[in-house]
Amino acid sequence: MRKRFQSALQSRRDFLRKIAVSSAIAASPFSAAQPLLRRVEDIGIQLFSLRNEMAQDFEGTLAQLAEIGYTELEFAGYHGKAATEVRRILDGFGLTSPAAHVQLDAIRTNLEREIEIAATIGQQYMVVPIVPANERSLDDYQRHAEALNIAGEKTREAGITMAYHNHDFEFDTQEGGRIGYDILTNETEPELVVFEMDLYWAEVAGYEASFYFLKHPGRFPMIHVKDRHYSGTMVDVGRGYIDFEDIFSYGRKGGFRHYFVEHDNPSDGINSMAYSYNTVRNLRFKSSYELPY
Repeated sequence: MRKRFQSALQSRRDFLRKIAVSSAIAASPFSAAQPLLRRVEDIGIQLFSLRNEMAQDFEGTLAQLAEIGYTELEFAGYHGKAATEVRRILDGFGLTSPAAHVQLDAIRTNLEREIEIAATIGQQYMVVPIVPANERSLDDYQRHAEALNIAGEKTREAGITMAYHNHDFEFDTQEGGRIGYDILTNETEPELVVFEMDLYWAEVAGYEASFYFLKHPGRFPMIHVKDRHYSGTMVDVGRGYIDFEDIFSYGRKGGFRHYFVEHDNPSDGINSMAYSYNTVRNLRFKSSYELPY
């Protein structure tokens, strides 16, 4: 039964992809005349976007995402599921989970358990999603950088890399004109700690994400693909003004490997995620800034 379901699911996914690709090629002013244009091959999703749906129907929600065409998942909690069960479900739908958000407190108090969970599921990155509101001074950021380095030493032994995900507050100007994000990027060891750039929050902060891709090449294997309306609100990807084709052109310089669509509070759950998926699938961009791997 499961094999027949998987076969039907794969056929459905291949069909949807062919339609999306054919439509994009037909609509695009670029074609074989410009073979250097690229697209995102494996589109991921940060599952915080569908936390309510996941809580109600974990397996069913993942099945719908697989049918849309998503192939990579970034978890933000497992809704009571054991790591072995999560891995079984992912394998059943042909999905992978390269990363998960893990709260700073869990990193501090139970890192070994988090490493075991990540290793079981097959994740390569453990991402700190946010730091507490009362730990955002320059001294705090220095301590966070040290803690990330120490955790990175331990996760590296399991083949997992520590990472940090930004909001907008990391870019606040503090004493001496310094900002917390610079401390994090400058004081962490590149071989131990990488970064997940949230494009929406960088935009809210008034910073060009590309500045950091050029300043710290190769340290951004993950990005959060989130759009912003002119009103300032978060919207489905493609309903706002962020120029993703331009940002994605920095992919080789920044080191992009995983593109996670996210919307903190989508208006229509799965349908919103489908709209964002199709937007990203239809993007075509140049590799303007190369970084040999």
